[in-house]
Amino acid sequence: MPESMAIQHNSEVVLHFDLKLADGSAADSTRVNDKPAKLTIGDGNLTQSFEDCLLGLKTGDKKSFTLQPDDAFGQPNPDNFHHLERSKFSAEAPAEVGMILGFSQPDGSEMPGIVREVSGDSVTVDFNHPLAGQVITFDVEILSVN
Repeated sequence: MPESMAIQHNSEVVLHFDLKLADGSAADSTRVNDKPAKLTIGDGNLTQSFEDCLLGLKTGDKKSFTLQPDDAFGQPNPDNFHHLERSKFSAEAPAEVGMILGFSQPDGSEMPGIVREVSGDSVTVDFNHPLAGQVITFDVEILSVN
């Protein structure tokens, strides 16, 4: 049986992953719909820290890594908190704390924002990544390496 390749720069990797928060709750998983992720190391789809965790792993390897916020999704940026008028929200998408809503950008794309506070006519929306500031456990199972 040929020796399996180790993951290196430019490797094409198919893997299952689970992202968990420090309290053990699931943040994301490819196992939910049994749809493994496919990526190329170095293509920019994963942060350098996530890619570094994968380097050297081979087909069949299972490993768990814990990443601090600066190595995962970063710290929340206070400049990404915006105060909007409550009138900008509709009856179909009311401003309720905890809701994740899509906001249109000038280029036509949508950006998700989390409603953090509603006070009178002011709504505070957080446009940071939802996992910013979180310690993340990254569990991986390598299915193939090419």
